[in-house]
Amino acid sequence: MDFKRLKTDKVAVTRNLSEFEEPTGNIYETIAILAKRANQISKELKDELNRKIEEFSSTGDNLEEVFENREQIEIAKHYEKLPKPSLIAIQEFLEDEIYYRNPTKEAANLKSN
Repeated sequence: MDFKRLKTDKVAVTRNLSEFEEPTGNIYETIAILAKRANQISKELKDELNRKIEEFSSTGDNLEEVFENREQIEIAKHYEKLPKPSLIAIQEFLEDEIYYRNPTKEAANLKSN
């Protein structure tokens, strides 16, 4: 996923809690959903960063190490400029881009029918 193209805030902002409570009916359930999605995004970013850095890794020490480190630093700076995974998760939630379900609620609904 191209997280650089997402239109989300780069910093934390004050939010209206009712926007988060309304879809699930429980603010704590929403927070759990956001936390799980933020962890998924964080893992994706970390894996992508590690793959890119591995391209520049060398097995031995040489004079070009300083040049390679500059490339690694540029890659790291790019990822530092990206919005935090929690902010990305919040934006996805507000835009209804996150699929979630609660098996406990589904089981309760089946029993009541």
